[in-house]
Formats: sequence, structure tokens, C-alpha cells
Amino acid sequence: MKAYRSIFRLRLRMETQYRGAVLGGIVCQIFFGLILVALYRALYAGKPQAMPLSHITTYVWLQQAFFRMLLASDADLMDKIRTGGIAYDLCRPLHPYGFYYARIMAQKLMGSLLRAVPMLLFAFWLPTGWGLSLPASPAALLLSLAAWFLGLGCVCAMENITMAFTMRTLDPRGIQAMLNLLMMILSGNVLPLTLYPDRWQKVITFLPYAQMLDAPIRLYTGVSMPSQACQVLLLQAAWTALLIFLGCVLWQRNQRRLIIQGG
Repeated sequence: MKAYRSIFRLRLRMETQYRGAVLGGIVCQIFFGLILVALYRALYAGKPQAMPLSHITTYVWLQQAFFRMLLASDADLMDKIRTGGIAYDLCRPLHPYGFYYARIMAQKLMGSLLRAVPMLLFAFWLPTGWGLSLPASPAALLLSLAAWFLGLGCVCAMENITMAFTMRTLDPRGIQAMLNLLMMILSGNVLPLTLYPDRWQKVITFLPYAQMLDAPIRLYTGVSMPSQACQVLLLQAAWTALLIFLGCVLWQRNQRRLIIQGG
């Protein structure tokens, strides 16, 4: 475990070097956040919904703040798969799945925090109906933080499954485009899941994509009550464990049939 912690810390430090990318991401996500909030305000002005507007604006800002957590990928790993450089990593006295899981978790964690903190501070200062609302209660805030960390583990496990398929196809664009589309829609980034019909929500909120950001946001806003937190956290943990298991199986099968091309 000491080796994996060292990998995690090194990747955290590396992620702090890309200050220009962080600033660009903050400006971009603030812009999209304002546009989306304006659209939902227009929707509510024409036809009020059952969900309060303050919940929807909070949902939008939290989704935008942690956007990098959903879509960040390990470009270095993809390049190694394409060129055959991953052969050197397979020689390390470490489990390759754990090695890259620690890397992608550090990348998503630090990348998200660097963007989320200034964005959320900005959203708190916006006028009522435009910005981020306070959590439903102190307990809701603590539970949403716990759910966020479980969601981070879930999205990292999903990313490693994507990399496992990339090892077979050598081209990440197809499988990554498909999985990213599903992730954007079913995680609530395109449209808050709380605005879907109730029958749809019963299915969508059970899927692994909803465990990444929708579950923490529901706890934060009070849509999921603290009494339901145990059920929410257990579902997140179950999906994370299942996806990690599937990822390990795929990586082990890939290692047995791996052919390195090149010199």
C-alpha cells in the first residue's frame, strides 16, 4: 500500500502544475453554468416544476464544479497503450490495475478540487435564484461529502474499465465517446435527474452513473433525506466494488493475451 500511496501523492503534485488549464476550465465551466441557470430560470418562468428552482441551480453549479471528475482521463496511459510503452509498466512489482487506479484517482481528485473551490465560492455570491444554495443541514453536507468520495471511486473504476477496452481496440475514441455520452446523460450533467419523470428516476438513479455526482447532490440539497443516506451510500459502495472487480478481471485477461507491437 505504501507504493500506491506514493503514486497517488506524486500524481497529486503533478496535477497542480497545469495552472493555465485550471484557469481555462474555471472560466469555461462558469460560463456554461450561467447559461444553464438562465435556461432553467426561463423554463420555470413559463412552467414551474415540482422541484424548487434553488435545488436546480444548486444542482447545475455542483455538476459544473466537478465536471472534470467525470471526464478527466489518463492521456499518458492511452499513449502507452497505443505505442506499446505499457510493457514497461507491466514489469513493475505492482498490480497494474492498482497502479493506474491510484493515478486516475489523484488526477480526478486534484483536478476537481482546483476548479471546484473557486467556482463554488463564485456561485455562493451570485444573487438568489442564480447561485448555489446552502446545504439542507450540516448532516446533509457531511453525508454528501462521504457520497462524493464514493462517487469518485465509482468514476475511477469506470475509467479503468474504459482503459481495459482500449487495450483491446488500441483506439479509445469509440468506446470512450460512447461511455462519455452515457455518463453525461445518466449522471445528470446534461439534465438534472431530478427533472426526469418519477418512473425514469427509479431506474436511472439505480445505475452506476447516478452514483458519481447525482447521489451526493441529492443528499446535499435534501432530496435524499439523511434517513436514506445509508441506502444511498451502500448502493454507491456496491457499484464501486462491482466495477473494480470487473475492471480487475478485464485487466487480467488483457495481460494474458497482450501482444506488444513495436521495437
